[in-house]
Formats: sequence, structure tokens, C-alpha cells
Amino acid sequence: MSLIEELNSQYTELSFLNSAAALMAWDMRTYLPSKGNDMRAEALGYISTLAFKKRVSDELGSILEKLSEPETYNSLGDDEKAMVRVSAKAFKRARAIPPALYQKFTVLTVRSEKAWEKAKVENDFEGFAPYLEEIVSLSREMASLYGFAENPYDALLEGYEEGMTAKRLREIIEPLKKELVPFLKRLITEGKAPETELLKGKFSRKAQEKLSHKALKFIGYDFEAGRLDETVHPFTIGIGVGDVRVTTKYQPDEFTPSLFGSFHEGGHAIYEQGLPAHLKGTSLYEATSLGIHESQSRMMENIVGRSKEFLKFFYPHIQKAYPSNFKNVPLKKFYRSVNSVKPSLIRIEADEVTYNFHIMLRFELEEGLMKGDIQVEELPARWNEKMKEYLGIEPANFSDGVLQDIHWPSGMIGYFPSYMLGNLYAAQFYAKAKSDIKDLEGKIEKGDLKPLLHWLRENIHSQGRRYSPEELLKVVTEKELDPEYFIRYIKDKYSHIYSL
Repeated sequence: MSLIEELNSQYTELSFLNSAAALMAWDMRTYLPSKGNDMRAEALGYISTLAFKKRVSDELGSILEKLSEPETYNSLGDDEKAMVRVSAKAFKRARAIPPALYQKFTVLTVRSEKAWEKAKVENDFEGFAPYLEEIVSLSREMASLYGFAENPYDALLEGYEEGMTAKRLREIIEPLKKELVPFLKRLITEGKAPETELLKGKFSRKAQEKLSHKALKFIGYDFEAGRLDETVHPFTIGIGVGDVRVTTKYQPDEFTPSLFGSFHEGGHAIYEQGLPAHLKGTSLYEATSLGIHESQSRMMENIVGRSKEFLKFFYPHIQKAYPSNFKNVPLKKFYRSVNSVKPSLIRIEADEVTYNFHIMLRFELEEGLMKGDIQVEELPARWNEKMKEYLGIEPANFSDGVLQDIHWPSGMIGYFPSYMLGNLYAAQFYAKAKSDIKDLEGKIEKGDLKPLLHWLRENIHSQGRRYSPEELLKVVTEKELDPEYFIRYIKDKYSHIYSL
């Protein structure tokens, strides 16, 4: 067996452990009985720790050391070199964390998620705070072990978006603030606001589920390689090759969260379903980054799903699902209503114009927590201050404020910026797709998303993890990340909708 085959054998075993852990996590967030949570936390912690030990084993380290020797490395093919690069970097990062600390963190976050679910329902930040304090403490400890040049936050950010730093994020945020804060004010003060009450009503769970299935099929989700389920906080999870599952949430008085949530999670899922199967069991069989992953979901949810072209095709299906609600509502009116702009408390319900402000807020709080400038007990007040600063509104309770997201309870500090980056990547990718695919919007208007899906498969999904995020963006679009694509997209779309 060659060294590269030995490396891939190690990653194949890792993939089996990760698949078991993913299945346990999916069950925990969907159908697990509440009394089974403690046992599941221990079991998931054990399986995850086995995988962690595999990732930091001396055997894997020895293989990577030999593969990294110049003579051996230079004899490898391009994909094999990428495998070594990605594997060596992951090994070094994982090796920085002692297995006991990793297990402690994993068990803590599983219990923390359940505590958060209860705290959110009961509006009890004080009851949840001890979990978050421990998560922040352990995250600081891990950041120190990972190492960083300037900012401890960079050490955590690297785990989600390779090469990104807090300094670079601020450079990206600056033009977004400069252009979109005044644009938002113009929309609110000068624009003709859409009517949104028509989206409220009674919507059966069965009808919502059926419509979500249709939406997923139209964007290319393969139900023979996945399934749709209900959960408290929607997510997508890859169990393994041929098994990528999506979830959504149904609300009785509004159907758009489940529908566009399905578009969103479907975007994530078709990325996972499109990963190069011939690279399974290697370090390249995964997404480039969380930001690139998010670009696929935001593209399907917003750039496609909320576009006038796609809705011209899909709206009749919505009318058929809810005839008493939309039979006499014109397409133009419906299109404007699902693209209304209004500062909101809840991130996952935020419109395209204001969404990034939610991320800027969280980025600043997370960085403050990691640097020790903000303490957990200060979070509710700091949260409200920043909501007022960015969006001009404040939550009346913790559940709609500091407790609204699952990311901190899950220990995912450093994840949030990926959402903002995903919006920017999506706009830049889509602009390139439009230039490459003749009459793309005309095809979408007819319900034909296959050309776009093919373009995404060829340019993004099939690449696996061959490139870093910025490298992939440059390979595909021939340009570095430029916020101007997103700014132009937002201004063009919403100036028209709001008659500016």
C-alpha cells in the first residue's frame, strides 16, 4: 500500500466515525426522546472523541510527515498534493487540542444545546449563562492552543473560513456599512413598502410539507439521497455519501419560513450531494468552507428562490397549495411581499438588505468575548445596544435577542461571519454564472434550474476541498472577493421593488 493509500485509509475510517456521529446528532435534533438526551450526550461525546483521537494519532502524523518530504510530495498528482495539504493542516490544528479537552467540550455543547432550548422557551438567560460562560472559557483556551498572530478570534474563525481574519472582516464590512446603511434608510423613508399582511393566515402543516418537497425537487435535491424532517432550528447534515438530510420548521400562521427555509437548506444539501464521489474517504470530500457552503444556500433561497423569474414559474404551485390565501393575489404583489425590507429582531427571518447587520453585530460580540473585552453577563445589554445601532430596534426579551441562535450553545464561536461571507460569495458566483450561461434568467423563469445546477456542480461542488475559499473564488470568477457584487445586486433589486 502506497503512502497516499495509507492516508486515505485513515480518512476512510474517520469518515465512518463521523457518519455515526452525524446520524446521532441528526436524531438528537429531530426525534430523540427528551429523557434520552443525557445518554446521547455521553455516547456522541465518546464517538466524537474516537474520531478526534484518530485525527491526531501518531500513525496519521507519521504518514503525513513522510508524504510532506519534498521528494515524495513532488511526485504526487495535483489531487494528492491537495490531500496532503488539507490533511496536514487539519492534523496540526486538531493536534493542538488535548483529547480530554475535546471530549469535555463536546459533552458540554451537547448538554448546552438542550439547556438553551429550555432557556429560550422560558426566556431565561440567567439559567443558561453558566453554560455559555464555560463554552467561552474553553473556546479561549482552545484559541490559545491553536495559536494566532494578532487576535484570538482569528484562531476560531480559521476553523470555519480558512485564511479569514477579524482584520479582513472589518475591511469587508466597511463598504457594506457605507453603502447599505443609508440605502436601508432610503428604502424605509422614501420607498413604496410592499403589503405583507397577505403572507399571514392559516397554513396546514401537510400543505407546507408538500410545498417544501416541491421546492427541494425543483432546485435539484435528490430525495433518493436524503430526506426532509422537522426540527426546532433548521439544519442540513451529511451522514455520508448518498445520505444528506435537510430539516425545516412549520408555523401554522405563516408558510414562508418553511418554504424559503427549505430552499436555504436545499442549497446546502445539493452542495453536499454534488461533492466528488470518487474522492470519498479522503480529506477532499468536503465543502471548501462554511462561507462557500452558505453561498449555495443563500443563492437558492434569495437570488433564485425570491427572484421574480423563479416565482413566475413557482407561484402557481403556491396558489394551488393555498387557494383561499393567494388565488386572487397577483404575482407582482406576492413577489414584492416576500421581498419586503424591515428591520427585524430575528436573524433567520431577516431580509437580504438587513441580514448582514445581524452578522456584524454577532461578529463584534464574539470578538469581544474572545478578547475578554465583553463578559457573558454583559451580553444582553450589549446585544440590545448593537441592535439599536444597526437596526434601530431592540428586543423586549432574551428569547428574541441574545438567546435566539443555537450557535453559541453549540460552541460554534467564529461561525457567524460565514453567513455574511456566503451572501457576498453568492452574489459574485451568480454574476459569473449569468455571464457563462446564456439567458440564465429566462431558463429559471421556465422552471429550468438544470443549467445553473450543472454550472454549480462543475465549478464549485465537484472541487471538494481542493482550494481555499479565496482561491476557489478566484479560480471560478477570476477575481478576489469584492463586496461590490452584493451591493450592486441589493441596490438594483430593491430599488425596483421599492420604486426608488
